Amino acid sequence: MSRPLPLALAQLPPRPAHAPLSGFAAEAESILARFPHTRMAVFPELHLCGVDTLGAEAHEQLREIAEPLDGPRVKELAELAGDLGVWLLPGSVCERGPAGELFNTALAFSPQGQLAAWYRKVFPWRPSEPYDPGDRFVVFDVPEAGRIGFAICYDAWFPEVARHLAWRGAEVIVNPVMTTTSDRAQEVVLARANAIVNQVHVVSVNTAGPLGSGHSLVVDPEGRIRAEAPGDGTTILTDVIDLDDVTRVRTHGTAGVNRMWDQFTDTDAPIELPLYGGRIDPRTWRPGV
Repeated sequence: MSRPLPLALAQLPPRPAHAPLSGFAAEAESILARFPHTRMAVFPELHLCGVDTLGAEAHEQLREIAEPLDGPRVKELAELAGDLGVWLLPGSVCERGPAGELFNTALAFSPQGQLAAWYRKVFPWRPSEPYDPGDRFVVFDVPEAGRIGFAICYDAWFPEVARHLAWRGAEVIVNPVMTTTSDRAQEVVLARANAIVNQVHVVSVNTAGPLGSGHSLVVDPEGRIRAEAPGDGTTILTDVIDLDDVTRVRTHGTAGVNRMWDQFTDTDAPIELPLYGGRIDPRTWRPGV
């Protein structure tokens, strides 16, 4: 059995926050004209929310452009996905929460023009990011392919995110990124590690230069890089992943050896996790507290 999912990863500079969405629509239409078999188009973190300043002024701009999920931006993006007839993942946006929060929220729109899923970044990059943290892990289903999970940028540094997504059935983790710093090399290692230890595909799409450091990539469930942008230049990275590779690897083992999801037997005693107490509690996060 094969469950192919043709992807297009748009390693592009962010669009100005106040720019009309017609420019983004033109970007997406151009990608699909070049790669008409694409079923899912994926864009970087905050691709539609570029700001032209730093520090407190940038934070204020982000708050100004934030919209609720029932606002005009989401409605227009849903219509675009329906017009294009693809799964549209436009990166993350600044969301104004119901109590006035500011969330960094990844969106997924179906080919039918519906908002299929949204995920609020659980681990904002502190102290640089002004966002309130989300409180849940999110997966969604793509018919005839499989289950997709979201992790935004710095989330990838916390193995709990990828593990919970895999535990919830994700076979692909989509990781929209806006990495502007010198640690993209480490993020590439993390993408491979998260794929290996959870036996999932990882799709990490970063912002292009001059702002971003690029190096977008697609990783298979055994940690092999299937496709990678060689630098930070503007490019469209394409691949066709087969989600049935996850079934194969989990059945027969990574490198034919390791089957972590079959580690335990019914007679094994539970293992206490004193770090968590059953959950991540920020008050007890640091070792020894």
